[in-house]
Amino acid sequence: MKTMIPLRVVAITSNVWFVTYALLGLKYGIFGRVYPILVLHSLLLPLNVLRLRQIKRLINVVNAASKSETFESLIPYMRSERHPKGETLFSKGDAADKLYLIEKGSIFFPEVGRRLSKGAVFGEVGLFAPQSVRSVSAVCEDDCGLYAITKDKVLELYYQNPRFGFFLIRMVSALVQETA
Repeated sequence: MKTMIPLRVVAITSNVWFVTYALLGLKYGIFGRVYPILVLHSLLLPLNVLRLRQIKRLINVVNAASKSETFESLIPYMRSERHPKGETLFSKGDAADKLYLIEKGSIFFPEVGRRLSKGAVFGEVGLFAPQSVRSVSAVCEDDCGLYAITKDKVLELYYQNPRFGFFLIRMVSALVQETA
């Protein structure tokens, strides 16, 4: 099995069949040999059902989470920064150490001719790149107000908060699809 949902469904089905098998032991007079099977699978069945419901609930929450909700929950972990017009935040090949959210102003990426403005997120690709380097440069087109979060904090939140993790995966995937 490659994912947890089918694995849990198989486990639940298995639990039901083993409980049934153990109960048939009553009819055929072998219950003394199969009661440990009944006890084990009677305990595992509700646990597997509970875990399946938790996974489905998590998937529903992640799918319902909007971009703004995700970043509103991140702002307490971010540091506010001000940068003047024309400042280069980072250059292509620099070490990727931060993810940014634009509070005000706009950022230009000269290598790709792309602009981002208020509410946009950038810098995430470099954090997850194999060498952790920036693939483009970022220049402030206006006086910019940014929120920044360090790579270490992003990775910590990625592992602790599945909603944030799924959001990052979606964001990077969308960027890859856009450039393909």
